Amino acid sequence: MTESLGEMLPKEQARVRALLVDYKEIGAPGLIAATMMQLSLQNAENAVVSGDVARMIVAYRDLKEYQ
Repeated sequence: MTESLGEMLPKEQARVRALLVDYKEIGAPGLIAATMMQLSLQNAENAVVSGDVARMIVAYRDLKEYQ
């Protein structure tokens, strides 16, 4: 069964939010990455609110890049 974007994007948002906590705990060395994650999460939220599927795909791909 293939998941839809509407299912995958929220999962990626949750995963990156959890990762964000780890990066914030690192302190100063993790602040740049944490800031980038916050911006990506904000972009994803804005994409979902707008209902723009193309923006949601871009946001999903962006979030997938965080390790």
